[in-house]
Amino acid sequence: MNDIRKLRWRCRRGMKELDVLLERYLEARYPEAKAAEREAFERLLDAPDPELAALFFGRIEASEPVIADVVERIRTGG
Repeated sequence: MNDIRKLRWRCRRGMKELDVLLERYLEARYPEAKAAEREAFERLLDAPDPELAALFFGRIEASEPVIADVVERIRTGG
């Protein structure tokens, strides 16, 4: 498990919209998330900004169900 400060830093992206979505999820959902969800979120942070934007704004779908679930939680704020 990553240190929350390191994850917060990794949430800082080149697009303000991504910053807001990722940081909101990190603060609201990540602390109580199960290990698989945490791992999926951390893997999402490895993706380049254009891919993240496409996922969050519905232009592409995640190929893995666990990633798709996290993307949906981030998109809906839940």
